[in-house]
Amino acid sequence: MVKRYHGSFPSFSYEFDSRYPLHSSPFTFLKAWLRLNWHFVRKCKRFHFGGHFGKHEGNSPFVRQKTMAHPSALFDLTGKVACITGASSGLGRRAAITLAAAGAKVVGVARRRDALDSLVAEVGPNAAAITADIADRAGIAKLVADISAPFGAPDIVVHAAGVNTREAADDVTDAGWDQTLALNLSAPFFISQALVPAMKAKGWGRIVNFASLQTTRAFPGGIAYGATKAGIGQLTRAMAEAWSADGITANAIGPGFFPTELTAAVFDDPDRAARNAAQTCLMRNGTLADMDGPILFLCSDASSYVTGQVLMVDGGFTAK
Repeated sequence: MVKRYHGSFPSFSYEFDSRYPLHSSPFTFLKAWLRLNWHFVRKCKRFHFGGHFGKHEGNSPFVRQKTMAHPSALFDLTGKVACITGASSGLGRRAAITLAAAGAKVVGVARRRDALDSLVAEVGPNAAAITADIADRAGIAKLVADISAPFGAPDIVVHAAGVNTREAADDVTDAGWDQTLALNLSAPFFISQALVPAMKAKGWGRIVNFASLQTTRAFPGGIAYGATKAGIGQLTRAMAEAWSADGITANAIGPGFFPTELTAAVFDDPDRAARNAAQTCLMRNGTLADMDGPILFLCSDASSYVTGQVLMVDGGFTAK
């Protein structure tokens, strides 16, 4: 004798035949359900004969929500405009070159015109240069207008400019303290604040700050610099809280030891550079190429669900 069992399931009724017992394997159970409810399955279009889930509107955990784009498209910055401060040298210059290679139009900002002209010559017509002192808060309105003039308002801003006076705690001067805070902490906020309205209008934006090993570690002679970089960590989280709902992500990169003008004092001492390398998990210091992937990730759609984070690019220095 065949027994029939009736019941309910969200949005439809079901009927199971006792010939397909519930204690059998999940595949037998599914086979019974499909046989008795195929008309419902076809209507929902949830399954394909290929054995994978099909497209379905809604938030069901059992279906694929979107067809995945080609992974390379996640990193494509074609049509985007990026502003990079501190673009005359080091990690800022490298960031500008990397973003331009990914398709963005880039605007480099720094004080040295000759170094900026060299950047534009290397990148080509998709690069422009603005000479400015970004620590001058009174000039930010003009600076933002100048940045937006070549290619339009930026979609991306990378705050790579910075200074480290390397003054010991007992020797910190008013001028050194004020200069460090103005360039390392105040400028990233006020420039971002001025650029955010255009990003909000587009519903898309990327802010990338530069943190440091000193965001969480104390180094000799780094009290002013370390204070600003610890501030960058919290500034990044606060920016994310304030602006991410408008499609603008805010993150920070925390470089380890890279050979730049800012770290020249470190790399000019081979023994010191070797000691720093030995403190990393990878047993080496960074190269400029090591920054390409992280900066592109945080400036692209690949990081669309990442905000308020400090990504340490330090070879595992802070992991120890």
